[in-house]
Amino acid sequence: MPAQNPDSYRQIAKSTSIVGTSSVLGVIIGIIRTKALAVLLGPAGVGLAGMLQSATNVVGTLTGLGLSQVAVRQIAEAAGTQNEDIIARTIHTIRRTALMSGLFGMLIVLIFYHPITLATFGNLDYTKDIALVSLTLLFSSISTSQLAILQGLRRLKELAISSVLGNIMGLIVSVAIVFFLRDQGIALFLVAVSVFCVLPSWWYTQKIKFRYVKLTIRQLFQEINGLLGMGVAFTISAMLFVSTLYIIRILIIRELGMNAVGLYTATWTLSSLYVGIILNSMAADYYPRLTAVASNNNTVNQIVNEQTEMCVLLSFPGILATLAFSEYILQIFYSSDFSPANGIIQWQIVGVAIRVVSWPAVYIILAKGKFKLFILTETVWTILHILLTLIFMKWLGLEGLGLAYVGLYFLYTILVIYVARNLSGFIWTKQSLILITIGLVACAIALSAMRILPNSWALIASIAITIITSVGSVILLKKLLNINFSDIIIKRFRS
Repeated sequence: MPAQNPDSYRQIAKSTSIVGTSSVLGVIIGIIRTKALAVLLGPAGVGLAGMLQSATNVVGTLTGLGLSQVAVRQIAEAAGTQNEDIIARTIHTIRRTALMSGLFGMLIVLIFYHPITLATFGNLDYTKDIALVSLTLLFSSISTSQLAILQGLRRLKELAISSVLGNIMGLIVSVAIVFFLRDQGIALFLVAVSVFCVLPSWWYTQKIKFRYVKLTIRQLFQEINGLLGMGVAFTISAMLFVSTLYIIRILIIRELGMNAVGLYTATWTLSSLYVGIILNSMAADYYPRLTAVASNNNTVNQIVNEQTEMCVLLSFPGILATLAFSEYILQIFYSSDFSPANGIIQWQIVGVAIRVVSWPAVYIILAKGKFKLFILTETVWTILHILLTLIFMKWLGLEGLGLAYVGLYFLYTILVIYVARNLSGFIWTKQSLILITIGLVACAIALSAMRILPNSWALIASIAITIITSVGSVILLKKLLNINFSDIIIKRFRS
């Protein structure tokens, strides 16, 4: 398959590798933390932690003002002016906004913790835990603003170090809390993680010298109002996402119990773990690049197709590997108590594969500035997710949770491609379609083998498919990027 634009493909690969490295370290630390929680407390403990986070995240997302998405863009734009007053004014505003939104979210939870607990658990057994976890909203908001300052000013080294240090310190303290306090320490476990994410980022942002700017209350609220204008769409989208997860977990706990919530939380995390790193790393460069050419539909469609091809080539080998070793991954990352979740995660992984296919096209909506349309598509995603989960869970029990995920992204992909086609005339190129078809067929064959064949033969077949797909991906990447991987590996080894 001939390369079309090696420089463009290389830019995608380079940005993915830079941002992905620190993301991988964070994910590894998070896995260790979750593994410790699973071993010490089992599925019920993981389920309780997930429910506490979901309940407070709904409030945090609502009061967060979309700050995590808006702050980096605002600071980067201010830094681009090279005007110290504008930079200082922007940073001052974001810091104050983060503090106010975090305090507001915490107060909302503290005021309504009784009804929140009742809605989440159906009883008032965890009111103290909900109240304590409200602190995470304050610390997370402050941490978000500080990391945004580092990223917006392109202090990438400090950003990476602060993220890793925060995760490591949070890991040590939080695991110690659960080890000594067991079930009684789950809420404190979550608070400790958020607290230690703040400290390193605070240290690095304090070392950056900014010009002192004094804003009146009126000026401050004028600046905040500017942030709110851009953050509304992202806030609504994030609110829909966390609310959906919250509602689904409530449905599961009502229908199947707390253990089932723990199993679902585990599979939700692991099924998209690898792909999440790839897509989040790509988004750092992809979104602004697409936005810059949003008025040129031909260029937009070319970039989206290139991104789709890179997504498939980088993601599907990992997806197939996760599918092949899903049973062992559950035991390694959690414990043998999570084995009943294997049926869920296998279906969810196929759903993740379909999600990869639709992901690049979603950004056409954002790049075109069609935020109302974006909110509409996310609303449809929410409705489909809840309805399909409810239907398939009642029909098939635990395994229905995974099958619902496949149905969700199958229907969502049709919707997204339809919307993208109407906005920019987008259509997959023949090259993209071939890669998508091969990837999805490989997933279908691997899943069928694991469902039909005996365990040992299923493992052999799925490993063989993973190896073949990986080799094919490397060969195609070599052609697209116009580079020789063997020469690079030899040079790296020698150095």
